[in-house]
Amino acid sequence: MTPDPRIQIPSVDRLMRMPGPAALLAEHGHTLVVSQARVLLDELRQAAQAGTLQADALDAQALHNALAAHVARRLAPNMRRVLNLTGTVIHTNLGRALIADAALQHLLAMMAGPNNLEYDLASGGRGDRDAIVEELLCTLTGAQAATVVNNNAAAVLLTIAALARGREVIVSRGELVEIGGAFRMPDVMSSAGAKLVEVGTTNRTHAHDYERAIGKDTALLMKVHTSNYAVQGFTSSVDESVLAGIAHARALPLATDLGAGSLVDLAAYGLPREPTPQEKLAAGCDVVTFSGDKLLGGPQAGLIVGNRAQIDLIRKFPMKRALRMSKLPLAVLEATLRLYLRPERLTRDLPVLRLLTRPQEAILAMAHDLQAAVAQAVAPRFAVAVAQMQGQIGSGSLPVERLPSAGLKISPVQKKGAGRALDELATALRSLPLPVIGRIGDDCLWLDLRCLEDAAPFAAQLSALHQALA
Repeated sequence: MTPDPRIQIPSVDRLMRMPGPAALLAEHGHTLVVSQARVLLDELRQAAQAGTLQADALDAQALHNALAAHVARRLAPNMRRVLNLTGTVIHTNLGRALIADAALQHLLAMMAGPNNLEYDLASGGRGDRDAIVEELLCTLTGAQAATVVNNNAAAVLLTIAALARGREVIVSRGELVEIGGAFRMPDVMSSAGAKLVEVGTTNRTHAHDYERAIGKDTALLMKVHTSNYAVQGFTSSVDESVLAGIAHARALPLATDLGAGSLVDLAAYGLPREPTPQEKLAAGCDVVTFSGDKLLGGPQAGLIVGNRAQIDLIRKFPMKRALRMSKLPLAVLEATLRLYLRPERLTRDLPVLRLLTRPQEAILAMAHDLQAAVAQAVAPRFAVAVAQMQGQIGSGSLPVERLPSAGLKISPVQKKGAGRALDELATALRSLPLPVIGRIGDDCLWLDLRCLEDAAPFAAQLSALHQALA
């Protein structure tokens, strides 16, 4: 009778005494290596039972290599750097805004040792972490005061809870937005303990709609910038300057949520215009909330700026502590805001603005440089052509506007089974050591090169791509 191959599989103890695993133990320690050895040996037993175990899989070198691979996979991070060739600059699923080099250097310096997160160096007493960025935010926006929380959803939630808990908030029906993750303005109102009062219609809201809705229980008037969709045609809305007059005549505050707020006029860079916090404050808003990791180009953060009385109420509200920023994103936010003190350098120093303003001619030139090498890597199953493309800003910003771009259009040579071929290509690209993320559409895979400033990391993986597709 043929002996059961499971008998030849070593025990954990015997495997650990072999030279190769012993070296792994010295490098990584007992806990990790032994846990992965158990996983490996269990897989070998299952293969033996199924009759698929190869004889050479039990060689000492093979066992060492397999165990080393298991250990490496267990240590590999889940969050990995990728190449964003989707054409969407601020991609929600790919980490949104890239962080500036100056901000990264400041982060490393602050995290490498103790810092004055809540310590006043002048007095030697306890400090307030808001002070790290408050003066910068006030300088850049013209606000009297500012505070920050961990994201813009939290900024909106905290503002409503602090200013209108148990009372009414008036909002136009056309501004009851939903953003990613089913984050809906009516749900935020409810979570904050406020009662939503809708005025106007989906497409038209007038000043008298707000005036008629104000009552003894009204605590706040609110505007929401519809950055992630557009209503066109027969429309009407009330701007902040008019709404501020209505609110202040009744001694009520006015808050506006800009979502992906920009600290600079994008039109000055040839981009579609977005409202700024400076404009909303000048129009009479008492509180303005906006995001830190979208058009601003920093870390995930919710920024709240406005007049001192309202910001003090927000800052002192108990919920604020639960939503506060930690030292890591706060360090990045401070360094990012400092870049705005030198606006003439922003297109060089701020990655988001640098990518958004990258000339199409430069992107097209890179596409021509890469075409032949990419064509060789995907041959003979795919053809590669240089193509002009239309990208977008992303993360709910300017949903209708497009960015002229360029890149590589990869098409299956055989039209039959084109969908499966494209899925296989996309999978091969995502499986590279530095995953490449493109987009499939119109029976092609599109690699938009706007966000690829250095082609070398992509080009270095083309031989691996060719092997994966062989």
